[in-house]
Amino acid sequence: MAQRKDFYEILGVPGDASEEEIKKAYRRMAMKYHPDRNPDDPQAEVRFKEAAEAYEVLRDPQKRAHYDRFGHEGLNNSGFQGFRNTDDIFSTFSDIFGEFFGYGNRGPRPQAGADLRYNLTLSFRDAAKGREIELELPKNETCEECSGSGAAPGTRPETCQQCGGQGQIHQSQGFFRLAVTCPICQGQGEIITTPCRTCHGRGIVRKIRELKVRVPAGVDNGSRLRLRGEGEPGLYGGPPGDLFVVIHVQEDDVFRRQGQNLVVKKEISFVDAALGARIEVPTLDDPVPMDIPKGTQSGHVFQISGMGLPHLGSSHRGDLLVEVQVMIPTRLTGKQEELLREFARLEDDRPMKKVKRLFKKAKDAVKG
Repeated sequence: MAQRKDFYEILGVPGDASEEEIKKAYRRMAMKYHPDRNPDDPQAEVRFKEAAEAYEVLRDPQKRAHYDRFGHEGLNNSGFQGFRNTDDIFSTFSDIFGEFFGYGNRGPRPQAGADLRYNLTLSFRDAAKGREIELELPKNETCEECSGSGAAPGTRPETCQQCGGQGQIHQSQGFFRLAVTCPICQGQGEIITTPCRTCHGRGIVRKIRELKVRVPAGVDNGSRLRLRGEGEPGLYGGPPGDLFVVIHVQEDDVFRRQGQNLVVKKEISFVDAALGARIEVPTLDDPVPMDIPKGTQSGHVFQISGMGLPHLGSSHRGDLLVEVQVMIPTRLTGKQEELLREFARLEDDRPMKKVKRLFKKAKDAVKG
């Protein structure tokens, strides 16, 4: 009886090779010696089978331990008798290449539920001050009638005869033999013969769910609130998705936002601008007083600290920026015109005005 080759030697790896090194070595040899790639080479088929057997043993910690200690004879006690037929060989091939290409042969894998998005429109002041919002969301939920099984109460799904409950079947694609989703059970490994009347065999039902969301003060247009686990339910035991609430903030008639600062325009008379005055300016709450110093120019911006928007996750607030606009009257009474003309005459008679006029005349004389 011919002596069997050493499994490590077949794969070209050392005796202390890691699981990943063994997997890479087998993948390389399976690609090289696959019968579809070598249709007229019997030796390639032999090498392909040897590589599959070596990998089948060395990838299993228990079989590998038996082999390392007792050699090929020790495998008889581990339950490994080699491959019975070609399907066994291709099953091993499909395992590793199915894993490589995202397939598998152990039925459907858990899948996370889909994330949901909800567009929430808020007034400027609700976004600034924060509030609790009650949402109504259409979403899928696990069917209570069948507890998500999809089968009518008192019945159970039956094992799919096409895939034997694996959820996948093997198909050849060129020189690959891959596991693909079973078309009969759609990857579930089971067939529902008596569907639940509530969910019609889907295991989920569409419902309107009420959900309260706390919008923090100071959120901006485009801000996103993430509510973990409030998305669609997962499949095959997977976790639920998340809900993302996207904020859209309406414009305000009074305030304009500048980061966490609030900007407000305040009109004052030219008399208050010239003589100074105390005025009231609006805030998000009650108006507050503010002093206008003498000689204030139109467009000047005053800053009131701590009266702006709160910073998210912080107790600090922005500032209130008050931009004054000096209003010039468009209609004057006779008395008002008389007083303004007198004001203009007094301005012209001011000593500095006279000095400036003399300098101008002298300058014009030199140029002439």
